[in-house]
Amino acid sequence: MAPDVFDGERVLAFDLETTGVSTQYDRIVQLALIGANAEGEAIHYEELVNPRRPIPAGASRVHGIYDHDVRSKGGFSTVADAVAELIEGAIIVGHNVRKFDMAMLEGEYLRLGKRAPKPKAIMDTYELVRRLKIGRPHGLGAQCTRHGIALKDAHTAAADAAASLLLFWRLSVDHAPSFRKSIEEIERWAVHGTVGSESTDLGRGLADLEPVDSLGKIRIDDGHMVLAFGRHKGRHLSEIQFEDPRYIHWLLSPKGIEDDEARARVKTYLDGL
Repeated sequence: MAPDVFDGERVLAFDLETTGVSTQYDRIVQLALIGANAEGEAIHYEELVNPRRPIPAGASRVHGIYDHDVRSKGGFSTVADAVAELIEGAIIVGHNVRKFDMAMLEGEYLRLGKRAPKPKAIMDTYELVRRLKIGRPHGLGAQCTRHGIALKDAHTAAADAAASLLLFWRLSVDHAPSFRKSIEEIERWAVHGTVGSESTDLGRGLADLEPVDSLGKIRIDDGHMVLAFGRHKGRHLSEIQFEDPRYIHWLLSPKGIEDDEARARVKTYLDGL
């Protein structure tokens, strides 16, 4: 059962409610971090945030938060430090949390001119149900129903966060052999599938991989593109895209990858993730 790998770790389920689904343009209106610290003491952090713009009616119909609910609340800057302190170095659990919630959060910190907090690992239950080949639909509500988890007050940040934590526990029980790994191995498996070797993590064996561009800056490792130079050497581009999007923006410029054809190939790969 996977929760054993969480011993001595701060583990927090994370969920957001927002003005929309664009991680670039939309804003946070509610966030929740629910779990426990390294000593096992409960953490329940839940806040409404004023997005400093009208909340679209469609979004309000989903999460039930309206302009009048946030009018007296502070903007994201008022919670930024508390949220960063909780997330930094923690194991974050959530459903589609890597591509949506964490990406949305990073945008808020960028607007403040601050570095977004970096968790120790992300356990994304959406990635896990897909990796385990569990039947569709893969949405949180459907997966909770499939696994016998009661999801009350769906589309409130606290309820969805708690449900994702229960879903992770259920998956770890029902598919225990897949979770008998370290935290880092579980995350890598969820994102990339089985990787035959750790060599790319350590920067060894990169020269043996198929190059994408003429200089071999990008290489193919079991269908995944790997950076073969610079400060992210040995890491999959899918990881870098979410942790350091500015680097990816530079990489896709002529200064990063000089080969036009290779640059287009890398962009197509990233767009398909």
